[in-house]
Amino acid sequence: MIKVLVVDDSAIVRQIFEKELGSDPNITVVGTAPDPFVARDLIVEKQPDVVTLDLEMPRMDGLSFLRRLMHYYPLPVVIVSSLTPKGGSLALAAMAAGAVDVLCKPGASYTVGNMAKDLIDKIKIAATVDVKRKTLDVEQSLDVIVPTTLTTTTNQILAFGASTGGTVALEKIMRAMPVNGPGTLITQHMPELFTRSFAERLNKFSNMEVREASDGASVISGVAYVAPGNKHMILRRSGAVYYLQIKDGPLVNRHRPSVDVSFRSIAEVAGKNAVGAILTGMGGDGAKGLLAMKQAGATTIAQDEATCVVFGMPKVAIEIGAVDEVLPLQEILPRALQVIENRRLQ
Repeated sequence: MIKVLVVDDSAIVRQIFEKELGSDPNITVVGTAPDPFVARDLIVEKQPDVVTLDLEMPRMDGLSFLRRLMHYYPLPVVIVSSLTPKGGSLALAAMAAGAVDVLCKPGASYTVGNMAKDLIDKIKIAATVDVKRKTLDVEQSLDVIVPTTLTTTTNQILAFGASTGGTVALEKIMRAMPVNGPGTLITQHMPELFTRSFAERLNKFSNMEVREASDGASVISGVAYVAPGNKHMILRRSGAVYYLQIKDGPLVNRHRPSVDVSFRSIAEVAGKNAVGAILTGMGGDGAKGLLAMKQAGATTIAQDEATCVVFGMPKVAIEIGAVDEVLPLQEILPRALQVIENRRLQ
């Protein structure tokens, strides 16, 4: 049984969460708190396995509380945030501070029923995460030798797919990316509006420019593109020019954007001129797409279990034979760039 503490200043939200989470036979809500001060006492008393945490609260904001919690009493935390640009920015800071995952509060296009199912799934995954261990490897800086510039990357595509834990992993990777790195496509499971904040955050740390992808955008060296939340990102080609199609469509593997959708399009369009890497995340999205990339001649990489927050996505890809190499996070970018650099000699 997973013991959950709900922390939110809204009495209505606390009631809804307690009811919906209580409907799952594997979850019990051991308490609810209107602010971090009450939450602090309940954590000591009830010893929950997972905490759901709102970020905008009175007396102490959720981000400050999270940072203190991770320092003094590390617990798996799922952030429940408002679907706003500010909420997205705060949620990303919370992920960097140690939160396992993020969820949007119900809104006009996101029902309580959808929220409850997603929250239950995220809580079950969070309960499996060793918060004390999860930062041991991924918090290591990418203290490895990577080229500051590459000779040529004009016809090369580098693609990453990730879910739970991916925001931190991708930040580590993009910090080490050379200024003229290959056109890079990032498909991270993340809600609408949050992806724009994510792209802006990555852009602050990366030598490359990082943008939220837009329909019709040309994919060029020195720029990374983040798939927009609630849209699929597809690679297209016109002559020698790669460009992006951003479109609606059904959920694939319960996700939009789907890593499988992006990877399959890369397999069809870029083929052997691509490198694909599947990173930490729950579920199996991206495995079949990565297999398609491998079959098309691309080099494929999976993050190893030791440096993953959740080993689900890489594990499935490995099991179906989609992966050429399994590497720790800090070795993925150097290897990908080495492959791309070596291709010019072939």
